[in-house]
Amino acid sequence: MVKKYILETRPQFLTLAVVLVIHGSALAAWHGSFHLGHTLLAAAGLVLLQASTNVLNDWHDFTRSGIDRRTVQTPFSGGSGMLPRGALSPNAALALGIGTLAAGTAIGLYLASVTGLPLLVIGVVGALSVVLYTPVLTRIGLGEVFAGFALGTLPVVGTYYLLTGRFDIVAWVSGIPAGLLTYNLLLLNEFPDTEADTAGGRHHMVVLLGKQRARWLYAAVEIGAYVAIVAGVAFGVLTPWALVGLGAAVFAAKAIATTLKEYDSFEGLVPAQGANVMAVLATNVLLAVGYVIAALLA
Repeated sequence: MVKKYILETRPQFLTLAVVLVIHGSALAAWHGSFHLGHTLLAAAGLVLLQASTNVLNDWHDFTRSGIDRRTVQTPFSGGSGMLPRGALSPNAALALGIGTLAAGTAIGLYLASVTGLPLLVIGVVGALSVVLYTPVLTRIGLGEVFAGFALGTLPVVGTYYLLTGRFDIVAWVSGIPAGLLTYNLLLLNEFPDTEADTAGGRHHMVVLLGKQRARWLYAAVEIGAYVAIVAGVAFGVLTPWALVGLGAAVFAAKAIATTLKEYDSFEGLVPAQGANVMAVLATNVLLAVGYVIAALLA
């Protein structure tokens, strides 16, 4: 039974929350601040909030919009598949989604009580994004934007603030590529689901633009993430060691090339989705490596 609940959260994708906190904590370490306990709590809280988003999305898409009754799964999109298969009941999924949201929020409230009101504001934005993502944001063309901000930029900025007590420009700049890549993580995974999402009333960017034009948006955003790293270094905001993050561009290049060619092919797009996941994770990890090197050499 426990295994079913774990699988419903899509645990293979919760790594994103962890690497975002690693990114933010390494950035803080470069600026002379680190606290292992707070870092671990931040990672746990963000993992729980991401898990809640995944579960509540599945619950809504199965019980409300019916999207998951039409969606064909890929290894990277289409939900967990637990509800359509009857492996978990809708009520159990709803309880899990609410429970993980409550637990993640509780951790956030504790950390805010230790650090201050600004972290509470970040936490509120994150929690609202979880609750509103599926029923509201995906229906008004803002799902990818809020996902990129709440599960990309804000975790980097929030972790940095948690450990340093400051909102420095360096955190916002370093959070730009994280936000853009999370945006694209959602965007690319919407391609295979477009028909089902359209029938279910979603209005994300692939539905609004069509696959042919949306592929160019994907390519532009992906390239923009690495341009942001170079620009941050060029303007002296980021350490030159942040350029280590460009090593992940090999995955991004594969994802872009495959998407531009296979954008309308269900099977053909799967390798692009895999490369896209690797680009997101590797970029955040390599940026963290660059910041750790800069801290050690300081």
